[in-house]
Amino acid sequence: MLAEQMKKNAIVHLTFQFSLLAIEYCQQLEKGQKYIIARQLLKSSTGIGANVMEAQNAESKSDFIHKMKIAAKEASETLYWLLLCRESNGFPPVGTLIEKVEEINKILGRILISSKRSENT
Repeated sequence: MLAEQMKKNAIVHLTFQFSLLAIEYCQQLEKGQKYIIARQLLKSSTGIGANVMEAQNAESKSDFIHKMKIAAKEASETLYWLLLCRESNGFPPVGTLIEKVEEINKILGRILISSKRSENT
């Protein structure tokens, strides 16, 4: 099911791949005993894709929009944790995670704008 949705839906694929990268980064954080940040980041980063996936089975257009809004909130929270990691001493480099979550946030924003437009027409 997931493999089929990823082939058909770019945001599902993108958020799933991002979650995998975030899991790897969180594992690095845990090795460095950064447990609190690792758990917060793991929850928000994987929450993006989980909500995007949930939205694919929304009961209505407004339910879809609601779930995508939650995904966008999770993306914003993830960006916050990644910026903290980047700016704090003793944390592993965040690599391209910040760029990737910013890209996801932009795409989610465009999806929300177009979904709201079609809901009102």
